Amino acid sequence: MTRPLTAIFTEVAGTYELVNRVLTLGMDTGWRKKAAMTAVSRGGRMFLDVCTGTGETASELKRFAVTGSKIVAVDFTPKMIAAARKRRDVNGVSFVLADVDTLPFPDGMFDAVTVSFATRNINRDRVTLVRRFREIRRVLKPGGIFINVETSQPPSKIIRMLFHLYVRLTVKPVGYLLSGSKAGYSYLAYTIQRFYDAGELTRLLREGGFEWVTWRRMLFGAVAVHIAEKRSANM
Repeated sequence: MTRPLTAIFTEVAGTYELVNRVLTLGMDTGWRKKAAMTAVSRGGRMFLDVCTGTGETASELKRFAVTGSKIVAVDFTPKMIAAARKRRDVNGVSFVLADVDTLPFPDGMFDAVTVSFATRNINRDRVTLVRRFREIRRVLKPGGIFINVETSQPPSKIIRMLFHLYVRLTVKPVGYLLSGSKAGYSYLAYTIQRFYDAGELTRLLREGGFEWVTWRRMLFGAVAVHIAEKRSANM
């Protein structure tokens, strides 16, 4: 996978939401909704959605946050940001073009940070992912939480085999059919099958400085939702 991620996601921006709906049979909307509800459940008024894509999770944060809250959404692809800004349900959301390596915010600014189905894309290797988790932790207030929704590896070998078969048979061909991007969905199919299981991702979040991490499997373990808390101000 040698093509820059910006080029890949520029290709798929226009049909990204549609392909997600089709490939997850519409279930991704519910997972994003739960992530947003968890993010606002502890109160607070400052929320950040990282790798926002077309702004789906940011729109859910706006929907559930109390009046007067500040929602910020970050992505590294200009075309994704442009698509997100066209949504009717994101009025008041601040969209920022930025990379997760250097988030343009001061330490301890946000009550909660969300990432939905994008951690695979910032996972160049274990060391890089841990460093990026540390950057996400940096912008959280003490007591703030990071909610990560991502594909995972089912613990059952049989279900894992069936899940990987589904990915091979659907993600690349269906993504290509709907978006016209062969490279984009070849990449996504590749990352889904090679991403960490829920337990290993928990260990990486702890290496990234989060003092408390819990997680829940969804869809027989094909998806995992992690909640990681920053309990101290230490960087």
